[in-house]
Amino acid sequence: MTPDMTSFLKSLPERLSQLEGRRLMVIGDIGLDEYVMGDVRRISPEAPVPVLEVQNEDQRLGLAANVAQNVASLGGVAHMLAVVGKDGAADVLRDKLASAGVSSQHLLVDTSRPTTRKLRVMTGPHHIVRVDYEQKKYISPEMEKKLIERFETLLKDTDGVVIEDYAKGLLSEPGLQKIIALCKRAGIPVMVDPNRTTPSKFYNGATLMTPNRDEAVALSGLDYDELRDHPRFLEEVASAVLKKTDLQHLIITRGKEGMSLFTEGKIFELPTFARQVFDVTGAGDTVIAALSLGIVAGFTLQESCVLGNLAAGVVVGKVGCVPCSQAELLDFSVQTQAGHVSHAAQ
Repeated sequence: MTPDMTSFLKSLPERLSQLEGRRLMVIGDIGLDEYVMGDVRRISPEAPVPVLEVQNEDQRLGLAANVAQNVASLGGVAHMLAVVGKDGAADVLRDKLASAGVSSQHLLVDTSRPTTRKLRVMTGPHHIVRVDYEQKKYISPEMEKKLIERFETLLKDTDGVVIEDYAKGLLSEPGLQKIIALCKRAGIPVMVDPNRTTPSKFYNGATLMTPNRDEAVALSGLDYDELRDHPRFLEEVASAVLKKTDLQHLIITRGKEGMSLFTEGKIFELPTFARQVFDVTGAGDTVIAALSLGIVAGFTLQESCVLGNLAAGVVVGKVGCVPCSQAELLDFSVQTQAGHVSHAAQ
């Protein structure tokens, strides 16, 4: 670790108080994650598939709701703005959000579409199959108008905005550009967790974006096969994304290789923190929640990235979408400093 990073980790117990009460509006596709877990001891006589002997079932906050619960668990205040159906899954989401300390009063109901659900069938940490219940089409112009109106109402009580795009149809190009323009006018930073299937122009003008490596390549519009052997592969990708989107900052997450921060013509390589990885589901949600909280709390961009990596290091050691608490973050940072957790020095 660099001296600056070591100093930051040592100061973290005191610095975390800066996150308390910071307000983030999370807008994006919301969903309910469902889990059926058990043991597999035989193959079905009806078809060559494993038979799961169910031992446990669980329901958790997923997609953008996972970002919101991470904001709350880290000490921030999360306003969750999304669209749900009029169904049982939406009722469960409201209850789960309340338990996580996130208000559900800004979930708009669209009777023409179901609430997104993702059912994962698992044995131990291993996924057998995932079943998705969803409708991938843009919300109606009338519903989008209601969404933007609610966004404007909430903006005055917000320190920062997180756009969580899972490409389920909540965020159209005009809608996203309206949201970003409103944030710019109010002087509020807007952080985007993009989707690789969404054209990069949708995100034009955001403060920063946090694609993973594959998403960054897709957003750049460059040909991967032509570029993959380029000695400055990631720099070429980042340059193309920044040029196409007019972002202030770009953070490319690279799994076990850490993060690359591109800002003001400079590149900063930031390490990841790794322990035994059980499940990477939702790790990106945790990264942008912690990183965004750090930014609105006055942390530097590099410090905010380290905070995001630490929080991700906590949740990948669990199964499914789960939040990272301040206590877990502190404990993990202590392990990191003591050398009990490996990190990739850059």
